[in-house]
Amino acid sequence: MAAGFTRFNDAHQRHALNGPTPATLLTAQSESAQHLARSALAIVGALNAQPMYHSPAIHAVYARVRQLAHLASDAADRLLDAVDILDLTRAGLPVELGDGFLAVVTEQEARRGAGRCFSLVASLTALGASDALATAELFVAERRLRGFVPEYRPPVLSHTQDSALRAVARGDVAITGGKPYLRREDLRVSISTIRALESRGLVMREDCPDWFRDERVHLTAAGRRDLAACFARHRSTPPAAARPPARPAATAARAAAR
Repeated sequence: MAAGFTRFNDAHQRHALNGPTPATLLTAQSESAQHLARSALAIVGALNAQPMYHSPAIHAVYARVRQLAHLASDAADRLLDAVDILDLTRAGLPVELGDGFLAVVTEQEARRGAGRCFSLVASLTALGASDALATAELFVAERRLRGFVPEYRPPVLSHTQDSALRAVARGDVAITGGKPYLRREDLRVSISTIRALESRGLVMREDCPDWFRDERVHLTAAGRRDLAACFARHRSTPPAAARPPARPAATAARAAAR
């Protein structure tokens, strides 16, 4: 689902309302948003089919998935509103401007109104991928806490590879000019890491519809499986002998405190 939001947002960046067929583009995007909403509701159905204790964390998972469904559905409605504005104006019919007020508007005014709906949709769906990833990790962490450990044990990922997979899942990694383009300034993902993950069959590239990106990096089915199996998995801690010894003064202070 995170990948679905990323693809939706990439396509949204490409669409322009100043072309000859803006209503056609808006309709196609609304269908994509409706598909995202149905996908979220399907996840709710999958959760309902699992016998599990509905802890506060699981309730939060339900709430987050339903919220994603509502955001996608609202995005679809806004896009259809934009289509209505354009179609009514082209037919010479009045457009609702708010508070039930109707007026016939010019084509330029109609495009501005459609543009406002278009911009709102970008805001509604901007965090969809990262929210979906966070929800998945919350679910796995809660299941691990209840003793349900995934049967599949993936090969150990390095910290760099784990961070890269998470960044890809959030839709933060694209390729431009043969180099990684990262949406967040605090990310560090090298092209060599991407190639290493590709060689393991964990990520793939596909053409990116965003005008400013050449390719988008997505998780493969194996990448999703490995990342999910790594969620909330305890990393080994260094042995006590590797830790620096406590200073005598600090030891004495703790003894005095006791």
